[in-house]
Amino acid sequence: MNMNIPSAMEIDAVLSLVAEARANLDRVESILRGPAPAEPEDELDPKSPLNKNGVNLTPRGVEVAYRMFDAGRTRYAVSEALDISYGAATHRFHAWEKLGGKNREPQPL
Repeated sequence: MNMNIPSAMEIDAVLSLVAEARANLDRVESILRGPAPAEPEDELDPKSPLNKNGVNLTPRGVEVAYRMFDAGRTRYAVSEALDISYGAATHRFHAWEKLGGKNREPQPL
């Protein structure tokens, strides 16, 4: 029985072709899948300039805070994300609770 054993150079060449084929398949897959869907919180963008008018929250900023509370975020997390004081976040938290908390009707952004 005569077996042809490939040389190290031939093995390296084949492995290089396999790696190139995998890279091409990954590229095709990423094109077919498209961009990853945005996380629901991405549209909130707590650092957006639309959320504040000077030092005060705009109506959009208030809604962003409420949606963060809806998502289970703490007052501290909301204060850090929106760059407001802990006291202001606490005020918004109590207002959110009075509106029904997680059962409130979300407003458009």
